[in-house]
Amino acid sequence: MRFLRLTAFQTVMLGTGALLSLWAACIGQFLPGGITRVAQFWARICLWALRAFCGIEVRAEGLEHLPTGGAIIAAQHQSALDILIWLTLLPRPAFVFKRELKRIPVFGWLLEPAGMISVNRGGGSAALREMVAGARRAAEAGRQVVIFPEGTRVAHGARGQLRQGIAALAHAVPAPLVPAGTDSGRHWGRNSFNKTPGIVHIWVHPALPRGLGRGALLGKLAEIYYGG
Repeated sequence: MRFLRLTAFQTVMLGTGALLSLWAACIGQFLPGGITRVAQFWARICLWALRAFCGIEVRAEGLEHLPTGGAIIAAQHQSALDILIWLTLLPRPAFVFKRELKRIPVFGWLLEPAGMISVNRGGGSAALREMVAGARRAAEAGRQVVIFPEGTRVAHGARGQLRQGIAALAHAVPAPLVPAGTDSGRHWGRNSFNKTPGIVHIWVHPALPRGLGRGALLGKLAEIYYGG
């Protein structure tokens, strides 16, 4: 029975994702902003199915700290669930994503038209400058830039390596930098089909002070993500 419920969720997530990606590709020709709204609708369907079939509920604390205008959201990353959560929590999200995802048929082709920000992780300083410029444009347009400072999903209880990109954004983008922690990996593991029933928590913290040095900034994020 448990396997069937997990399969049902996977079917809903992938099936609606494929159908809505095709729909987004159609409306994106005339209304680029509609691509993100379709993605947010898909994320709400997935969270409903996750609760119905897998017994996983999401609870977010500190939502009063989320700006409605331009901002940088420095989010801890433990599972694919984090993307679904931030799609539903933010009015106009713009995710920083690794460029390789653009190769995924339909879905990957829609990322940049939707205003998401690609980064070539092997591109050195030129790629970093390109990412910062894209994030600045998004924030100035009133969007919330979501970046995962660990650079990849990190198992719950493990300690990731915080990348320099978040420090570059904090220095160059004149927008609030809001950190957020999670324990999503407790119930939806990294690259995991299996999911454990329970409550996933998101903790949104007040924006960090402007002008923090790189070491101080990464230290604050490490304290929030890992307890120091």
